[in-house]
Amino acid sequence: MLSAFKSIPTHMDYKGQKLAEQIFQGIILVSAVIGFIYGFSIQQFGWTVYIMLAGFTISCLLTLPPWPVFRKNPLNWQPAVPETSGENRDKPQESQKKKKHK
Repeated sequence: MLSAFKSIPTHMDYKGQKLAEQIFQGIILVSAVIGFIYGFSIQQFGWTVYIMLAGFTISCLLTLPPWPVFRKNPLNWQPAVPETSGENRDKPQESQKKKKHK
């Protein structure tokens, strides 16, 4: 059963994150404006809150799961550097002489 959960992709690339953030903010803004106008016109603040919550729910359903549209630009990682012999394993900073500060 765990293998079924492990097969679900959970990553999102940087452009996908930016797109998800823009969609999220856009839906929240539109629902806030619509909710404010509707609530103001009928003089019921509760409807403003309900419309905002509906917009929040819709934006979460559209942006929180890593949909394929958010994974179109994966990063190309550099290949791993092979391990060298034990002689050069020291970090460059450690191999240099330490300077004393006055």
